[in-house]
Amino acid sequence: MESEVLNRVKELRAARGWTQDELAKATGVSRQSINSIERNRYVPSLPLALTFARVFGCAIDEIFQLEKEA
Repeated sequence: MESEVLNRVKELRAARGWTQDELAKATGVSRQSINSIERNRYVPSLPLALTFARVFGCAIDEIFQLEKEA
């Protein structure tokens, strides 16, 4: 059974009125990385997930969820 990591990065970024570039600067990654994460093409490392949690001011599991595939 494989699992997929889903995320709310785009939703949380948009709610704050931030561009991908602004979020990239806040988290220390490229805008392309933000785009890949938002499109579920890239799963961030734990340190980067912790950085997102700090930037957004919420728990990691409020941003990233593990969804099991049957």
